[in-house]
Amino acid sequence: MRSLRMRRGWIAMSMAGIVGVDDIIRAFQRAASWDALEGELERASGQLGCAFFALTHHVDFEGGTGRGIRLHNYPSSWEAWFDARSLGQNDPVHRASHATAAIFDWRDIERLLALTPLDRRVLAQATAHGIGHGLTIPVHVPGELRGSCSFATRRGQTLAEDVLPLAQIAGTFAFEAARRLVDPAPSAGLAQLTRRQLECIVWVARGKTDWEISRILRVSSATVTEHLRNARDRCDAPTRARLAVRALVDGAISYADVAER
Repeated sequence: MRSLRMRRGWIAMSMAGIVGVDDIIRAFQRAASWDALEGELERASGQLGCAFFALTHHVDFEGGTGRGIRLHNYPSSWEAWFDARSLGQNDPVHRASHATAAIFDWRDIERLLALTPLDRRVLAQATAHGIGHGLTIPVHVPGELRGSCSFATRRGQTLAEDVLPLAQIAGTFAFEAARRLVDPAPSAGLAQLTRRQLECIVWVARGKTDWEISRILRVSSATVTEHLRNARDRCDAPTRARLAVRALVDGAISYADVAER
């Protein structure tokens, strides 16, 4: 693991709030490699007053799933202890993040999760390995593995309360940068869809048949079928249902579009 280097002057912070949020966003958007992303996470950690970061999907990496992102600078002893017990899915911090969409302080985990004796042991072991006070930003992308981005101090240190907004922004955009590195153009096919094709997909997601969509859009049933066939071809989606799911996952349409009546 690369050692953390504290750097000053990246983001100016004050009692009135955070200055330079646009700089954070642009820095993560510019990260074009894993090394660059790691460097930006180090800088964000330093600005937050943290020594550690962990950007990860909640999977068992030691079990050889072959899937998921993990980028962190936790102590290697903690990584070994964690992986030996296959805690990727069962870690209490990870499980607590499944109960909220908002950033949370590790001191509030018991509000989100009924801790078991094993959970308490895991948290105690994290402290024993030198990890202190932390914050976690949940990442829930429909259709993808659950994940999170965490920032933590060394044992015995605490974080200031006013760093939560910066941590939320940094964690969110860091994870999005990692997703982009894994799949730099996940929506290439969807980006080519026409407005009328997207309208048809929305109605498919609402459970309408081609004939029903044709009545709603005041076109022929054959025209609707052709729009959807072309959309499936562009997006390599074998069925109408798969096309609608992909459009939702990739953000071409939203759940609000589908729920609207």
